[in-house]
Amino acid sequence: MREKTNSPIHLRPRFSLDVKQKPEELINKFKKALTEGNKRYPSRFVDGHIIIDVPKKDDHFWSPQLNIEVVASETDKEKSIVKGLFGPKPQVWTLFMFIHFVVGIAFLIFAVMLYVKWSLEEVYVLPLMMVIFLPILWTVLYFLGRIGKSTGHTQMDDLHDLMINILNN
Repeated sequence: MREKTNSPIHLRPRFSLDVKQKPEELINKFKKALTEGNKRYPSRFVDGHIIIDVPKKDDHFWSPQLNIEVVASETDKEKSIVKGLFGPKPQVWTLFMFIHFVVGIAFLIFAVMLYVKWSLEEVYVLPLMMVIFLPILWTVLYFLGRIGKSTGHTQMDDLHDLMINILNN
């Protein structure tokens, strides 16, 4: 198995594995291991996608989720590519992205207000303060995401080890 990963700066780490098995065999291997063997990890199977959560007793706000996609190799029909994505639960990710979207839109609105008030030579203290404050808030949100990622890092390692153990069996 050869594993490729993206840069550690990403909030949602991705990886890719080349495996010498057919996609159907791999998916069945995961189903057997997660539904019959290791029922500790809640999981869902949808087509070629496998979603594995951390155990309920260890679950917290920043707990990661492992999304796996198994696809057939284009070069060899006896091989598969296992694509993985670690990320927060969809509810947490949606909330996080919604807050980023609101901050971004607010920044644009206050930047336009600043330009208009400056052009009309009116008092522009509030828009100026917001244009300075919102990028700082955006940076704080990024670092909160990094803190959340580091909080769930051991759980990410556990999910990754579980996946590797299943692939190696």
